[in-house]
Amino acid sequence: MKVSVPYGRGFLELDLPPGATVIEPRSPAPLSDERAALRAALRAPLESPPLRELVGSSDRVVIVTSDITRPLPAGRIIPAILEEVPQLSRENATVLVGTGSHRACTEGELAAMLGRELCRGLRCVNHDAFRPGALAAAGTLGDGTVVTLNREYLEADIRITLGFIEPHFFAGFSGGPKAVMPGIAGIDTIRRFHRPEMIDHPMADWGVLEENPVQAMAAASARLAPPDFSVNVTLDGGGRITGVFCGDVIASHRQGAAFAAAHSIYRCAAPFDAVVTSNSGYPLDQSLYQSVKGICAAASIVRDGGDVICIARCDDGIPAHGDFADLLAMRDTPEALLAMIREPHFSRMDQWQVQKLASVLVRARVHLTSGLPDEAVRAAHLVPADDPGETLASIMRHQPGASVALLRYGPMSIPRCDIINGGLL
Repeated sequence: MKVSVPYGRGFLELDLPPGATVIEPRSPAPLSDERAALRAALRAPLESPPLRELVGSSDRVVIVTSDITRPLPAGRIIPAILEEVPQLSRENATVLVGTGSHRACTEGELAAMLGRELCRGLRCVNHDAFRPGALAAAGTLGDGTVVTLNREYLEADIRITLGFIEPHFFAGFSGGPKAVMPGIAGIDTIRRFHRPEMIDHPMADWGVLEENPVQAMAAASARLAPPDFSVNVTLDGGGRITGVFCGDVIASHRQGAAFAAAHSIYRCAAPFDAVVTSNSGYPLDQSLYQSVKGICAAASIVRDGGDVICIARCDDGIPAHGDFADLLAMRDTPEALLAMIREPHFSRMDQWQVQKLASVLVRARVHLTSGLPDEAVRAAHLVPADDPGETLASIMRHQPGASVALLRYGPMSIPRCDIINGGLL
């Protein structure tokens, strides 16, 4: 059975053995008129006045959007917002790119995300989590964590956040309050958000919002300096909008997450011997760091000692920025990496992504098809797989009758097994 798998900006053809299970989101039909749907949602939000009633002509407005690692169609959403508030002077509007701990977006990336006309007409800036002068204290959480956020956001008269709701491997679902935490938080706060005990928590998992400490911290942080209005969307595999959820940042996110869950959860009767996954193609598979999400999705349904084959282009490398690559090189085994990260007072940038990857590697072999050099793949404790079809065929030769699954759009699905590795889910 031939299947096309997202890979960078294109697709890779893969031969699956007879009887293989193909898992992908059951996307609803895209909206026939996106602008009309956005307008209707902006005028009938959840637990909030309509947007046009919130914005005054002299208000300073900050619109927080995602960075280039997310397929959020900000270039289609922001014009609808501006159209809804014609009283707003464009000189008073700023688009703030919520980079979290990621690198800043380039001018070319901003143009690709927003459109050149929008970039020329509005002030567009990258959040900088590492520059103290760009941050200010928003308040303190119950556990004593001091939350610092982007100063421009805190000082704005009207705050609007945008988000793309998709399954997330430890926050349950992306979007909603994550636009604030970690999107525009300071680096010390981001590290607290990703501390090992949070990532290890059994409720910090795909599709889980209730009792999820990661989602709870995101929500509590956002409530310290809440957006006045939130706009979240769900998308299909082609980046077309399938749902719009507006209003209160928490209420609208919960509504959108329930919609996404109904189309992304896939039940499996038992774990598989081998699971092939993508990271849903560009822009989600630009780096190995981001592609850990697809690997973790596959790990949800692979047996102990099984094989995961991840197909991710990784044009942005490991990447070069941040500590991800350095951390992977600090220990020789996944077990040792986990022990290091869980040591009291250990704190490094990107350790959370290493923690998630190592948690998979202690129980499964992970093969990677990418544009990375083989030595870089091996340094990340993975097995290079130049030809994923041949890698899968080799697995089948050594395990005749092995059960195989494909997560065609990787982390866009939430695969779950009723029984996996001897335990009930």
